[in-house]
Amino acid sequence: MNLLLVYPQIPETFWSFKHALRFVSRTATFPPLGLLTVASMLPEEWEKRLVDTNTTRLTDDDIVWADYVFISAMVVQQESAREIIDQCKRLDTRIVAGGPLFRPGYEELGFDDVDHLVYGEAEGILPRLIEDLQNGCARHIYSAPELPDITSSPIPMWSLVKNRRYQMMNLQYSRGCPFNCEFCDIVVMNGHVPRTKTREQVLAELDALYHHGWRGGVFFTDDNFIGNKGKLKHEILPAIIQWSNDRKRPFTFVTEASINLADDEELMQLMVAAGFDTVFVGIESPNEESLIECNKMPNKGRDLLASVKRIQRHGLQVQGGFIVGFDGDPPSIFRNQISFIQNSGIVTAMVGVLMAPPGTPLYKRLRDEHRLLPGGTGNNTDGSTNFVPKMGLEPLVSGYRHVVSTIYSPQHYYDRILTFLREYQPQAVRRDSVSPRYIRALLRCMWTVGLKEKGRKHYWRLFGWTLLRKPRCFPLFTTFAVQGYHCRKVAEST
Repeated sequence: MNLLLVYPQIPETFWSFKHALRFVSRTATFPPLGLLTVASMLPEEWEKRLVDTNTTRLTDDDIVWADYVFISAMVVQQESAREIIDQCKRLDTRIVAGGPLFRPGYEELGFDDVDHLVYGEAEGILPRLIEDLQNGCARHIYSAPELPDITSSPIPMWSLVKNRRYQMMNLQYSRGCPFNCEFCDIVVMNGHVPRTKTREQVLAELDALYHHGWRGGVFFTDDNFIGNKGKLKHEILPAIIQWSNDRKRPFTFVTEASINLADDEELMQLMVAAGFDTVFVGIESPNEESLIECNKMPNKGRDLLASVKRIQRHGLQVQGGFIVGFDGDPPSIFRNQISFIQNSGIVTAMVGVLMAPPGTPLYKRLRDEHRLLPGGTGNNTDGSTNFVPKMGLEPLVSGYRHVVSTIYSPQHYYDRILTFLREYQPQAVRRDSVSPRYIRALLRCMWTVGLKEKGRKHYWRLFGWTLLRKPRCFPLFTTFAVQGYHCRKVAEST
């Protein structure tokens, strides 16, 4: 059987880094880890090809070659997914689709014409689907009665990927989160109890990336990497430290974690020793009433600013997620968000309008209050939402636009970098900071951001300060400058 795995396009968002990638001659940030994992679950004798439409054009010839097209997508990719499905239908090629976009609750998006829908995680479903495909009796919908044990998950099929197209590689250690934030659908999909891979699995996946020739950044895609702190501290991180040291530290690591990471000195030290230099944290709001409303347990009753600073001082850059549109948000929330972001030194601050994903407690509450609206793009950077906010839609959208246009204006952005660099103490110079690719990116940054862009005086002022005061941080400063250029472009379109 010939299998074509297709990943739809991600639209322009803060997270797409579209405008930043051209500085480093890359076309996408990450490869489609889910599809690569699924590829390893399929029979070895089946022919497999991957088309990531973020890096490669999907042709009619690609589709005609395939007996089946496998599609995996997030909600934000729905427009591109629809185009791919229509193209397959026109060519009479059957489709198997799964992932967050194709699950109960999103029926109104109109994917009933997909031949075979996979609801849930592939490890618990794919064996039945494969058998039915081979016997010609595959059903329309497949779902698993329970969450699978991910110790059965195979190493992704990296042979389908060309390294030079991507900025980072990725790896998943765990699924699930112990918290129950009202707006979050992670626990709806992956459960409350973090399910983890074994130490041997993690090292095998690192080996696979290493032998595939990758050197650089690796993103642990876990929604809360520290969901099981004990196992991390006693098994996983010590093993990664040993593995990295034995190979002269070929990777740097990025992940996502809850703010209570700041409470665990040992865990932060181990993460940095293993090569982690960045962590994304869901801050959500500086307004305590809003945190209580959305049941953001690790953030409630906490000095969030002090927690962020503590993580930064341990050598971890904090990227932050922020939300506006909670019922408890006061009129001053937009000004307060800007103030917190600036004072925290969170350079990469992703601010979005609250959404109510199907299946979440928020969705059910708003449905009962008759406040839901149709649609929902899944893009929390376009100012849209799928419910009637208490403050009114117009004030919410106007306030949101004010936040993003302010924090990514050159003066505010470079002030924030300075705030961060004053306290940040990197544990090591990144190995890619002297590579030819970095030098090319630096020259392009100096030309585009330093000479052509408005507000370039702020760039040059911090350029000189970093060289003189924090030379070890200069490669990171260049990364920030490039990312800021991208975020300003997105903010302008928003």
